[in-house]
Amino acid sequence: MTVNIYMVRHGETYFNLLHRFQGWSDAPLTEKGIQDGYAAGTRLAKVHFHGAYSSDLTRAIHTSRYILANNTAKSPREAVQLPDFREENFGSFEGVHTGVVLTTLSAYKNDNFSDFSDVITKYGMPAAMNLVNEGDPFNLAENYQQFITRIRHGFEDIQSRHHDGDNILIVSHGTTIRAIADYFGYQDFAKVSVKNGAIMQLELNEHDVKITNFNDDTTVF
Repeated sequence: MTVNIYMVRHGETYFNLLHRFQGWSDAPLTEKGIQDGYAAGTRLAKVHFHGAYSSDLTRAIHTSRYILANNTAKSPREAVQLPDFREENFGSFEGVHTGVVLTTLSAYKNDNFSDFSDVITKYGMPAAMNLVNEGDPFNLAENYQQFITRIRHGFEDIQSRHHDGDNILIVSHGTTIRAIADYFGYQDFAKVSVKNGAIMQLELNEHDVKITNFNDDTTVF
């Protein structure tokens, strides 16, 4: 059985605008973020989704509503919320300016990081996630195993709800999308920051995953 997943990053939030780590914390969508959602919906308007899902964080829920509001293909009008597809939990780094977090991680690792993509490029996604966990002084951040366990559960849940050939919408988060690409063998994709409202397409079956599109914010499907 193969299902076709269109995974969209939520629209821009105020934390994105202010360059702050976000994770499980929530900041509202900016005006641009609202338009990111509508724009993704316009590009996906002709795709009939047999199921629509979002993480249970507000920015993803709201983005899913804007996407589905523009759908003309008799798709669900409201997305089902799935906590498994939340962003990585950054623990006590949440809400902290990116520069401060990178300085802390640089000191912990005795290295120098220009941005989070630099951490991923140098060490790989699993080690980058573990570094956030290890560098969190309050020990609240997820490690890679905790993160990927819930992601695997999320995909098993999706597969249990659907049939061969179904089209599925999932609205999720930037690091989550990158980590999923990495987990399924597309490490080069994980090095690239995902644009707000961009789409990753996956063909998911019981044995493997094929990513046919990544970080796409232009294609009309």
